[in-house]
Amino acid sequence: MPSFDISSEIDMVELRNAVDQANKEITNRFDFKGSDARVEQGDKLLTLFADDDFKLDQVYDVLLGKFAKRGIDVRSVERGDAQKISGNKMKQELKLKVGIESESAKKIVRILKDSKLKVQGSIQGEEVRVTGSKRDVLQEAIALLRKQVTDIPLQFGNFRD
Repeated sequence: MPSFDISSEIDMVELRNAVDQANKEITNRFDFKGSDARVEQGDKLLTLFADDDFKLDQVYDVLLGKFAKRGIDVRSVERGDAQKISGNKMKQELKLKVGIESESAKKIVRILKDSKLKVQGSIQGEEVRVTGSKRDVLQEAIALLRKQVTDIPLQFGNFRD
């Protein structure tokens, strides 16, 4: 039976490049001269540092601009609350959403069931596998999911006949 997998991934090489470019732009910008503004990358976490709220927002905007140029979907980043660390220094954490959470996976399977298409969705860890009788039905399912699921970025891969 034809099938495909639905996943939600981030290209970590492009993410590293975007963070490096954002740090380079921040160090060269005149409005950040003499300030401790930077972006640090962890495993599934980005941390923004700046001197105040305004500069923190500016660092975030620079980073989002670099994400857009590098093809990283902004929906895969969840912005946390800004925290004071010392004096007037600020820090903010951005969580990276990698993989499809169980609630979102259940929502995707529910959309497929409610669509009356002849496909079956099954949750496999952080992915959803969709199987159907014909290739055309699977392509309709992809079009339907692209239209209805807007809160997380989806990639459709591993298409088998």
